[in-house]
Amino acid sequence: MNEITRRDEVSLSGAALRGAPWKAAAVGGGVVAAASWGMGVLLPGPADLVWALGLGISLFALIAAVGAVAKPHEGDRVTRQARLWALRHPWKFALLPAGITAVLDYPVQLVLDGEGVFGSAFQSIWHGALVYLIAGVLTLTMKGRARSQA
Repeated sequence: MNEITRRDEVSLSGAALRGAPWKAAAVGGGVVAAASWGMGVLLPGPADLVWALGLGISLFALIAAVGAVAKPHEGDRVTRQARLWALRHPWKFALLPAGITAVLDYPVQLVLDGEGVFGSAFQSIWHGALVYLIAGVLTLTMKGRARSQA
């Protein structure tokens, strides 16, 4: 009877992300996006604003995801339990940062890239899938934190 629904899993992932370092994630994503675009302007070849923004959005979600589970024993009781759940179920937890990436990236792809509805959806889902893989692997490597300090 310990099975939880998909809705409960999303709620637990959201609770784990509640204490994420959102300011650091925004600054990190913004700095990387600006640097990527700036290097495109300064170096030979075209500057790709869509690529730079997609990279910044992806890094924003990754910093938030990793920061949320980096200190699992901090925060209120609900946040701690959600973070420990996230460390025990890294692939289920990684779905929410991946979804955040896809949702934030879709308008950028649609408006700035001009690939159309389906092309933009494909690109944003692809970026979300990469965030899913990276966030899942990084959370998996921190899985030992769920057992230590407990």
